[in-house]
Amino acid sequence: MAEFSIIDTYFKRPSTDVDLGVGDDSALLSPPPQQQLVICTDTLVAGRHFPLDTSPHAIGWKSVAVNLSDIAAMGAKPQSILLALSLPQIDHEWLKGFSQGLYACCDQFRVALIGGDTTQSPHLTISVTALGWIENGQAIPRSGAQVDDLIVVSGTVGDAAFALAHLGHPLQQRLDYPTPRCELGQILKGLASSMIDVSDGLAQDLGHILKASAVGAVIYLDQLPVSEPLRHLTLEKQWQYALSGGDDYELCFTISQQNYQKLLQLQPNVQTTIIGKINIQHGLTFEKDGLDHPLHIHGYQHFA
Repeated sequence: MAEFSIIDTYFKRPSTDVDLGVGDDSALLSPPPQQQLVICTDTLVAGRHFPLDTSPHAIGWKSVAVNLSDIAAMGAKPQSILLALSLPQIDHEWLKGFSQGLYACCDQFRVALIGGDTTQSPHLTISVTALGWIENGQAIPRSGAQVDDLIVVSGTVGDAAFALAHLGHPLQQRLDYPTPRCELGQILKGLASSMIDVSDGLAQDLGHILKASAVGAVIYLDQLPVSEPLRHLTLEKQWQYALSGGDDYELCFTISQQNYQKLLQLQPNVQTTIIGKINIQHGLTFEKDGLDHPLHIHGYQHFA
């Protein structure tokens, strides 16, 4: 089957809100008035970013979801994606499952596939570029954290890392099918001072905010939101999964106390938990029961 036959069979369907989509040299979009374009790209490599026996449906879903999470972390509304797919061979059952998973995520978050590329490669590699829109000047960068801001995280953290170490556990759903917090991200426009999605570990990703904002922070270890299976572990294990485990794709953001109360009144559809506070000292420290509690935390390393 030729490249264009693969595209026609698995990756071409009518799209709304797109002037010209799959099937031409480039896609055409009309930007909404007074809005900025938000763009991000992520690459997933088989055996590196997901186990080799992961279902193709889950791979398709996750390929989209991890990019929509980056769009959400800017407070933007996702609009469309581009897909670059490198395949060792043509496997129709795999392509069917993958495309169904990809479109399941696209449909849930009202995102269109508008183009991309397919090629042969020794390794299965999936690169997705996501595009979104946000009103001029409303994007939430990493660089806006202020001293005395609260540090807040959505959902629970550590689930995906736990699942990766315990394949077959019910929490594997969190590893294979992460939920990008698109609605929450858009609610936080005008409220959060900085934001990032948790992809490489909560502590490491929060560190990017601290560096960009030139501030420090303390994390309250006894307030980390972990799911029920993790609560049966030792505290040290809980903290390691919650702080250094990747693939959660929750949102970590800083926000003033006043704006956090406003957020709660808006009743977001996902729980949010205060886990710390921004301070003037550089670096990240930890507290338990109000006392300093030194920890050595390392997040995901892409070139380890």
